[in-house]
Amino acid sequence: MADGDAISIFGSSHIWVDHNSLSNCADGLVDAVMGSTAITISNNYFTHHNEVMLLGHSDSYTRDKQMQVTIAYNHFGEGLIQRMPRCRHGYFHVVNNDYTHWEMYAIGGSAEPTINSQGNRYLAPTNPFAKEVTKRVETAEGQWKGWNWRSEGDMMLNGAYFTASGAGASASYARASSLGAKSSSMVGSITSGAD
Repeated sequence: MADGDAISIFGSSHIWVDHNSLSNCADGLVDAVMGSTAITISNNYFTHHNEVMLLGHSDSYTRDKQMQVTIAYNHFGEGLIQRMPRCRHGYFHVVNNDYTHWEMYAIGGSAEPTINSQGNRYLAPTNPFAKEVTKRVETAEGQWKGWNWRSEGDMMLNGAYFTASGAGASASYARASSLGAKSSSMVGSITSGAD
């Protein structure tokens, strides 16, 4: 089944997407849908693409509530616009990645995902209206303010900011924690081998 994704994970578990250079695809660079879980996306170099990564099939597809994904040691580089990743339902650990380019936002979501951002380096674009790392997609603040999204030890550069929500307690992020984060000051060297 080809739907235009560079890498499509469909109803699968225990998947490791590692050391790829991905750009310019018809649809997503990495999409994981239809109940996929236990996924690690690491050491990849993403460039020149609009909708980079979709994790979760749709807001109404509740099998994705069990999805657990680790996004670690990747370089999100030039020419990227959004979805690094865009999450639905599930638990997402975004750790020690280097975000050097985005035009709209870096991390987005809907349908109450838990997002644990740790030790990342976020370099906001020059556009004064695109400094926010996060985006709650088509959801009112009254709904998303209870979602568990946190930034811990992230480096925010050029006016970047992360809008946290929900519980600050670490127990709320247990399923969105997969490995210990290194200091964000080390991200350049950690991601230097991303390809």
